[in-house]
Amino acid sequence: MSEITPELVRHLGMLARIRLSDEEVDRLTGQLSVIVDNIAKVSEVVTPDVAATSHPIPLQNVFRADEVGTMLTVEQVLQNAPDAADSRFKVTAILGEEQ
Repeated sequence: MSEITPELVRHLGMLARIRLSDEEVDRLTGQLSVIVDNIAKVSEVVTPDVAATSHPIPLQNVFRADEVGTMLTVEQVLQNAPDAADSRFKVTAILGEEQ
């Protein structure tokens, strides 16, 4: 049985600067208790002869080799752009500042 109490949930809410209603405290107390209990169950199973894993299936690097290939020209890149200037995409300012 976990040691999560409504007072602890209120305290955690205060530390996180989250205002919690009584209904939220009750709901979170139950949810956090279930989480802590499940973590305790997993901790019971952990033994020194069981290797820690981050994934149940062994993985290998799936990246391809970084090889230089043919590149598009600036004209090809900009041919379908709505607006371009000085070999660059031209977009409207989004921060309200003129550059």
